[in-house]
Amino acid sequence: MDRKRVTQIKSDFDLVIHTEKTTGIEFWHARELMVLLDYERWENFEKAIFRAQESCENAGISTFDHFREVTKMVTLGSGSKRTVKDYMLTRYACYLIAQNGDPRKESIAFAQGYFAVQTRKQELIEERISLIERTEAREQLKESEKRLSKNLYEHGVDEDGFARIRSKGDQTLFGGYTTQEMKTKLSVNRNRPLADFLPTLTIAAKNLANEMTNYNVEEKDLQGEPSITKEHVQNNQSVRDMLRDRGIKPEELPPAEDIKKLERRVKAQEKKLAKEVSALPSDDNN
Repeated sequence: MDRKRVTQIKSDFDLVIHTEKTTGIEFWHARELMVLLDYERWENFEKAIFRAQESCENAGISTFDHFREVTKMVTLGSGSKRTVKDYMLTRYACYLIAQNGDPRKESIAFAQGYFAVQTRKQELIEERISLIERTEAREQLKESEKRLSKNLYEHGVDEDGFARIRSKGDQTLFGGYTTQEMKTKLSVNRNRPLADFLPTLTIAAKNLANEMTNYNVEEKDLQGEPSITKEHVQNNQSVRDMLRDRGIKPEELPPAEDIKKLERRVKAQEKKLAKEVSALPSDDNN
């Protein structure tokens, strides 16, 4: 997500912050947040709230402190008025709702970053979004590799053959460097997956090559290690050529921080976030 887009979305989110009059505690109304998170139906958004409440309870935190059911008056198209259910939500509640959404949606990825940081400074939000994009790319790569392994097994390739095919794909993508040579180049422990230390762009490149191979193995019903190796090498070469045309060489990109460390830091930040946020006041007439 580029900086201009982040600025635009941040402005929309900032406009719906409410402040409780007597305590100064910030909160959000669920029906306003629903629109920002691109939910069209209240019933679907309330399901996301329920999932977030479960996450809150599982963390040993009182949902009453962060999710408060309220009623509000709305004007219908006919001009008449009626009351509808709504919720007051703390920043922690909003964060949990975003965590239960699909981070591939731009609005959800932004919300995860926006509500995760106390000050909501744009540079911190951008940093958090970058982390979300990388972890999501890593999960997508795991899934494409799992599917590739299954496809290869069903098309006559055993586990050792899968390792060889994947290795030859890496060697093509990285301009002749083998997986182990890339680990050495990036100072990665030989027992750790290389992808845990790759930047988002390279992870996405590997994932694209995998998906291309998956597609053609299934569509062309490729059988055996030789034909599938040829396919996978060609796909990695195509991805490499595309990157090269944009002046990018995957083997020259610097390593990213160990994704396992990032995941631990996110968990620690989430616990800290729950402690930082003040509980909603008992009076719900907001």
